[in-house]
Amino acid sequence: MSATASALDGVKHRVRRRARLALLLREAAARAFRWAAIGFGVLVILAGAILTPLPGHVGLPLLVIGLMIVLRYSFQARKHFIRLQRRHPKLVFPIRRLMRREPEVLLVVWQQMLRTEKLVLRKARWRLLKKTRKRVRRYVARKTRESR
Repeated sequence: MSATASALDGVKHRVRRRARLALLLREAAARAFRWAAIGFGVLVILAGAILTPLPGHVGLPLLVIGLMIVLRYSFQARKHFIRLQRRHPKLVFPIRRLMRREPEVLLVVWQQMLRTEKLVLRKARWRLLKKTRKRVRRYVARKTRESR
């Protein structure tokens, strides 16, 4: 073996070692970033949980944002969330609708108001929201027909 061949082998070995070290550093940095993002998401969730019962509308959006951050970076939390969704779809689905790119806030609020009304007022004839919605819908349909 010549001297140039052994020198080339040494260079190749050093290049491979640097590439391996760079890969390990990138993986460690990614893992540290993921843990920091999960910690930040948990802090946002805690802040949202504290602010939710207080007056104002800051708590629930903070909860949703924190949940989005945690679910984005934690595989275990994502699996747990999917399990929860399968067990309790009525509770988790509105949260998923709020977590979309274009959240359907008004629809979620309306649906929750109807569910709350149904929970509080057991008899159907006492519930006003559903009846009011139907009346408004008929009124709007009649006005649009008349304006044509």
